[in-house]
Amino acid sequence: MDPLILSRMQFGANISFHILFPTISIALGWVLLFFKLRYNATSDAAWMRAYFTWVKVFALTFAMGVVSGVTMSFQFGTNWPGYMEKVGNIAGPLLAYEVLTAFFLEAVFLGIMLFGFRRVSNKVHTAATVLVAFGTTMSAFWILALNSWMQTPAGFEIRDGVAHATDWWAVIFNPSFPYRLTHMLLASGLTVSFLVAGLSALRYLAGDRSESMWKALRTGAFLGAILIPVQIFVGDQHGLNTLEHQPQKIAAMEANWQTRANVPLVLFAWPDEALRENLFEVAIPDGASLILRHSPDGVVPGLNDYVGNHPPVLPLFWGFRIMVGVGVLMLAVSWTATYFLGRRHTLPKPLAMLMVPMAFSGWVATLAGWYVTEIGRQPWLVTGVLKTADAVGPVAGSHVALTLTVYLLLYAFLLMAYIATLVHLALKAAKEGDKSPLPAVLDKPAAQPMAG
Repeated sequence: MDPLILSRMQFGANISFHILFPTISIALGWVLLFFKLRYNATSDAAWMRAYFTWVKVFALTFAMGVVSGVTMSFQFGTNWPGYMEKVGNIAGPLLAYEVLTAFFLEAVFLGIMLFGFRRVSNKVHTAATVLVAFGTTMSAFWILALNSWMQTPAGFEIRDGVAHATDWWAVIFNPSFPYRLTHMLLASGLTVSFLVAGLSALRYLAGDRSESMWKALRTGAFLGAILIPVQIFVGDQHGLNTLEHQPQKIAAMEANWQTRANVPLVLFAWPDEALRENLFEVAIPDGASLILRHSPDGVVPGLNDYVGNHPPVLPLFWGFRIMVGVGVLMLAVSWTATYFLGRRHTLPKPLAMLMVPMAFSGWVATLAGWYVTEIGRQPWLVTGVLKTADAVGPVAGSHVALTLTVYLLLYAFLLMAYIATLVHLALKAAKEGDKSPLPAVLDKPAAQPMAG
């Protein structure tokens, strides 16, 4: 039992489980703010009913993210002590900033969103929603700053074998940070748009025709239709940035072995690292050169230039194609739904049935993209600074295997419970429709706080 492989698997399992929940909470806070502002502007109670339905989802998601995040952070000390010893002077403050500027903000004002609507004015309740939404984005900001620095480190120097920051501005706004942050925020927006649309489609199939259902359904479908073309453009820019700073990652994603011009776009293949070639390849001539260099004659780096120093090819090749494939499906579904909801004000049953499982399509795309990003950094933990093998702790492989098994079983149970709870909330909302009364304080946007 290799402790390095097992520790990588364990951290991969932890981060895979954890990232599911911030991916939802980051954008869902802003969707809740949209619902609240629409209610303030129109006094239409259906917007507020949509708010109360989805704020429960937000609270559950936030709790799951906190629990899984705490578990993950402990592994820096138990499984990867070399990481903090080498780059803790940079990683530690960035993680602390995330807690101080984001987590506390979310935790404090989420209570007002959930329980304060009977005790505070509408303006205060709206302000709490603004602060929570802002806090989720700040959380993404700091975490992506650290992750991007690990990919493209800048603004530091090594003294006595330890990294020290020399320019915090350069550390935070390192070369890949703007692209990764934008890409992740859009990924979160798409995840939430399909989650809202998918669970609303489930309510539709359950017979719910309430105004709150229609408003949530249209919000999810329209948001997805708007964001997916933007994500495609940003993804292209992110790929060009990766080509500049991590060419070996791009070479693995494209399964390109030789540095050359007129590189085809490989649609399907089985990359064989032992033979240094692709088996069963199906490709479009000059496609990769055209996408990556915007010219069919563009030169694309090959893996043979990085023998022994490039990431594993197979997971990057297929992870990237899964992410892109799900994105294309998102484009087709969201635009089709937008056509029917916007032009015909209806939703065909077959389309609704497709949108229900698509509620979690954002998770699939996010995980695939995250694996491409993280596995693509190998064999480095911090590119050019610290190799993964040099950071692993002295924990016995059998111990890591035991805790990994416990984690996997626990995460499988929690994930099933989480999804079951979302389905329960959707069906409960479908049963109630717009019959449930709103809290009295929020019946009027200008309501005053209750005395006592």
